[in-house]
Amino acid sequence: MVSALGLTGVLGGCGVGGGSSDVTLRLVAADYGDSAANSSEKYWADLVERYEAEHPDVKIDVSVHSWSDVDRKVREMVDAGDPPDLAQIGAYADYAAAGKLYKAGDLLSIPVQADFLSQLSTAGEVNSVQYGMPFASSTRVLFYNKELFAEAGITPPKTWEELAAGAEALKAEGVKYPYALPLGPEEAQAETMQWLLSGEGGYTDITGTYSIDSVQNVQTFTWLKDELVGKGLTGPVAPGKLDRAAAFAAFAAGDVGMLNGHPSLMGMAEKKGVKFGMVPTPGVDGESPSTLGVADWMMAFNQNGHRDQVGDFLDFVYSEENVLDFSREYNLLPVTNSASRAMAASDEDKDLKPFLDQLPASELYPVGNTSWAAVNAAVKKQIGKAVAPNGSPEGVLGGLQATATRAESAE
Repeated sequence: MVSALGLTGVLGGCGVGGGSSDVTLRLVAADYGDSAANSSEKYWADLVERYEAEHPDVKIDVSVHSWSDVDRKVREMVDAGDPPDLAQIGAYADYAAAGKLYKAGDLLSIPVQADFLSQLSTAGEVNSVQYGMPFASSTRVLFYNKELFAEAGITPPKTWEELAAGAEALKAEGVKYPYALPLGPEEAQAETMQWLLSGEGGYTDITGTYSIDSVQNVQTFTWLKDELVGKGLTGPVAPGKLDRAAAFAAFAAGDVGMLNGHPSLMGMAEKKGVKFGMVPTPGVDGESPSTLGVADWMMAFNQNGHRDQVGDFLDFVYSEENVLDFSREYNLLPVTNSASRAMAASDEDKDLKPFLDQLPASELYPVGNTSWAAVNAAVKKQIGKAVAPNGSPEGVLGGLQATATRAESAE
């Protein structure tokens, strides 16, 4: 997701009347914009104005915070005993496990809850009960620089072997980052999972149990270390020091042959005049069977009550029109079936089609595990060492598995 520029603000409601029956709902939301011009404040201001016009006895106060601040802001409010009614942030499971959230089924009308994409609904569950309501989603594809590929005489890879051979050809042409491998602390968990999935592994096995040091995962990181990093095909910055934002900026500057990217990279590259293509992630023997899906979450805290008003407002938030408006404004994928169908059928959204096509087969982080926060933090800190010159993929992945096991037993 795009990290915003620390913009904060409060949108006051404009409800009429003022009797004791009036209800004010507080929503804390993340900013998906990259400037004041497209701050999420504008999206919410329009939506709230339309809602309040129809519901004069309900006022919605929205405060929008940058991605670097919003989760902490909500945590501070909860710790102070004053949670918002609604929070639209990155993770919900620890609040659900602590009994602080409404169940989605106690808030949403049946058609609205049933409209969520099934894998996103499932990812919003703790112990098979949905508490997290998906708000935005995206998938990853392999971006490549068409001009650099043409100069190197190569075509987009479908397998790891083709990716490595293409990176060799790009390096021979003097490309700074033949393949950009951002395993730095900003978003290492995403690049890591993308590679694990393409190697037919993942953070968890089919039962949902952590399997970070599985045979497949060790083989994947051994291949990365030996065939890409060890051969100097990942650029001048060590992968463990390369953040995703820096890798995206380098791609937009024309210095990267290929990298995994999400939809916001399209706009960055277009602004800089980089001609790029997008293909599904390469896998061991062909196109990767699944790709990384990412979702951000809406949740409703139960401390203040107002369940009916919260549910009615959320039904409005998740209308097809509002979901489409938000998705189009920020180059994100809709979280509902109705908006996904509308986007797939619309010429206006053809740029997002490669990502939309990936969504049904996407896999999400194990966000329903309250242990994921600790595992996620450890991956960001440690995974770069697995591909370092003296690094041990088996040792690093084994250490992460031990962290995961400890975090699970602490739940």
